[in-house]
Amino acid sequence: MELATNENVLNLLFSYNPWWQTGTVQKEFVKEMKRCAYYEAIKTMLNTDIRRSVILCGARRTGKTTIMYQAIDKLINDGVSPKNIMFVSFDHPLLKLCSIDKVIEIYRNNISSDNELYCFFDEIQYATEWNNWLKILYDTNPNIRIMATGSASPILKDKVSESGLGRWTIIHVPTLSFYEYCQLLNISVPTLPQDIKPTQLYQKTKQEQTDIFNKLSGLQIHFLRYLQVGGFPELALSHDDIYAQRVLREDIVDKALKRDLPSIYGIRNITDIEKLFLYLCYTSSNIVNVATISKELDGVSRNTIDKYIEYLESANLIYVSPVISTGPKQILKGQNKIYIADAAMRNAVLLKDDITNDPDELGVIAETAVYKHIKSFYYNANTQIGYYRGDKKEKEIDIVVKYIKAPSILIEVKYREQSKIAENDAIVTEGNGMLPGIVITKRANDFGEIKYGIKSIYKIPAPAFLYLLGFVEYQRVKQD
Repeated sequence: MELATNENVLNLLFSYNPWWQTGTVQKEFVKEMKRCAYYEAIKTMLNTDIRRSVILCGARRTGKTTIMYQAIDKLINDGVSPKNIMFVSFDHPLLKLCSIDKVIEIYRNNISSDNELYCFFDEIQYATEWNNWLKILYDTNPNIRIMATGSASPILKDKVSESGLGRWTIIHVPTLSFYEYCQLLNISVPTLPQDIKPTQLYQKTKQEQTDIFNKLSGLQIHFLRYLQVGGFPELALSHDDIYAQRVLREDIVDKALKRDLPSIYGIRNITDIEKLFLYLCYTSSNIVNVATISKELDGVSRNTIDKYIEYLESANLIYVSPVISTGPKQILKGQNKIYIADAAMRNAVLLKDDITNDPDELGVIAETAVYKHIKSFYYNANTQIGYYRGDKKEKEIDIVVKYIKAPSILIEVKYREQSKIAENDAIVTEGNGMLPGIVITKRANDFGEIKYGIKSIYKIPAPAFLYLLGFVEYQRVKQD
């Protein structure tokens, strides 16, 4: 019995594309708040000078599909015929049985044969030979525009380098930044200067600095919840945080770990990668030793652990932070730090439904959140991002953003009641004397520059720093 018949596929297409009959996208699919990735995606997809297909890459439940629905809504509102817009999710079992060209053929024969076509492909990695078919569609039809989503970034990037070079642009969709979280929940903040940059606050007068941090001081209580529920839109909007965490836990374990990764990479022993992810949740923000992990996981080989770490990173479940130098000199390869990609993942897996009274947990989660924001902010920049570690224990810097021809940005996370920095701490001694090292603090009034001779640090409360990073990024993409 053939399942992927033309009739079955067509019925599925109609269910995916209600605007063919109604002329509009369902309101519940189109969220009012638009993320930075939306503006980047729509700008790239509709660019008339440089034609590119767009692939949105990120973990499950980060809002990739919502961005596509928002793009479809914009196209219809801009006058594009609804029947010239097709949405397909290749995560559906039926569509795993047929290729992209068959779906296009059924669409052309039954819905619209116009040259103008906007294709939206969800979970594209499940489509058979998707990269070859996207290349053919791109090369043979200059009027086609494509936006797709995927959950395994290295696989997507490998395919781009094989057959999509110059045709596709990958746009990273991380979990919500703290700024986007505040926008989603309509948390108001007094008007800020448009030219504000968190790394250049030290250049403003003391009064200007005080005014800025006073405006941002009300974010403290919201930041605590953000650390608890993380940046997943569904969790952020939920009125039942414990239930939302359970849903997220089931999604991570049952779908990402047990289904997505095994199907993409052919993993047979699912239990080992589950154990590894659990181990990394417990040790998030710490330097990892593969030999130690191998012993802890009952002898899982080092090669297997290295391979599984790559897989988890590819699924956007973790960030790997390498050791790097603070200046032009290179550091020999060292052990990596690993961060869980979002605080909510760690809290959900470890069943931590309240971390607000645990200073150590808050410190780990805060550092994880800062690293995620830095990694997302500099995603397309020509930088290296990692951590610095010298010969002695105190010679460590949590995050280093290293430019080729500009001073490195040094960041130390001190999310605790006391954020004292000694003169011999690495954030001071490794400074370049041109740009203050940034120290992320906890208390709303713990801010300002402290000088150590020709070098200095600048303290910024965590909620203010992360909010301003998102604010700057949002202004940048909207202006572009």
